[in-house]
Amino acid sequence: MSVGTSSAPGAQDAGSPPAASRPPGDPAGLGIDPDQLPDGLVVADEQGHVICFNAAAERITAVRAQDALGQRLEKALPLEDLEGRRWWQLTDPYGGLAIRVGQPERNLLLPGGREVLVSARYVRARPTGPLRRLVVTLRDTEARRRTERSHAELIATVAHELRSPLTSVKGFTATLLAKWERFTDDQKRLMLETVDADADRVTRLIAELLDISRIDSGRLEVRRQPVDMGAAVRRHIQAYVAAGQPADRFLLRVQQPLPDLWADPDKIDQVLSNLLENAVRHGEGTVTIDVTATASPREDEDTGTSVTVSDEGPGIPEESMNRVFTRFWRGSKRGGTGLGLYIVKGIVEAHGGTITVGRAPGAGAEFRFTLPVSAPAYLA
Repeated sequence: MSVGTSSAPGAQDAGSPPAASRPPGDPAGLGIDPDQLPDGLVVADEQGHVICFNAAAERITAVRAQDALGQRLEKALPLEDLEGRRWWQLTDPYGGLAIRVGQPERNLLLPGGREVLVSARYVRARPTGPLRRLVVTLRDTEARRRTERSHAELIATVAHELRSPLTSVKGFTATLLAKWERFTDDQKRLMLETVDADADRVTRLIAELLDISRIDSGRLEVRRQPVDMGAAVRRHIQAYVAAGQPADRFLLRVQQPLPDLWADPDKIDQVLSNLLENAVRHGEGTVTIDVTATASPREDEDTGTSVTVSDEGPGIPEESMNRVFTRFWRGSKRGGTGLGLYIVKGIVEAHGGTITVGRAPGAGAEFRFTLPVSAPAYLA
């Protein structure tokens, strides 16, 4: 934003809007009001007096605009660095090097010790000329702190989840290497099967971490192929039955005809695996899977495919509904990283789809995701 010639309240023309709310210059004719900006904006004139102090700056600093306007910048915004040094004296924007164009964003302290993210731009009439305007932006650090806490929680969770299987792997392999001849074949097989299962657990956790990294950075790739959703669900049900679940615990209903669906089969399997595992582990009674044709979540398509997975268990408390797809949410205390549903949501949205959670007719949990057909252009 180019900064013009707003002035402190004592120098306003009659009938003009107050300096706290008038844009400090609007050469592009955009009509931008500083109070509409999401970040704090403080502008000082060539003498170092505050001529603009927007609403976000008031909120972040707890200083009223009417108290800041007309004041010297160092008095209206008395910032210190993390070592307690006065920031404006340290940087000396008006008397320092004339080749400087600003200050990069950094953490500074307001009176009382509250941290804010501050950056500055030095506006000069000509290169190396005297300072005409000092434009300062302020950001609250709370959003960044939440992100840092989330990353710290992720690291702690992963460390905890990795410790158990790796301890088991190390213990069994060390025991086998030291005392191989003392064990029977059945004992050796049991130990090796445990090691194999724990290795699979570590592999799944690493895969989850990679998925989260790709989702957070927007780099989750979707390799679309024709997918038979009904057949995909049947494969998962058969795997559960082969693992010992009773066949009558699952009810699959597939509406015909279904539209041709183009999606990433591996990632769709990941979504189905998570949703069915949640229903089997945390739910009760019959797990019902409905596969139906439905309206596409995309405006340029008429039809899509919807999959609903429901159970007859206690369901998800109403107050937890809005947290189900966040990191580390766990429906019970029966283990897990709490990352599965976060990844499910990321995969569905990477396909251009939507996913919701609610209460099933039988009072259990109900997850429903809808995918667009996403047929390639040459089939259109």
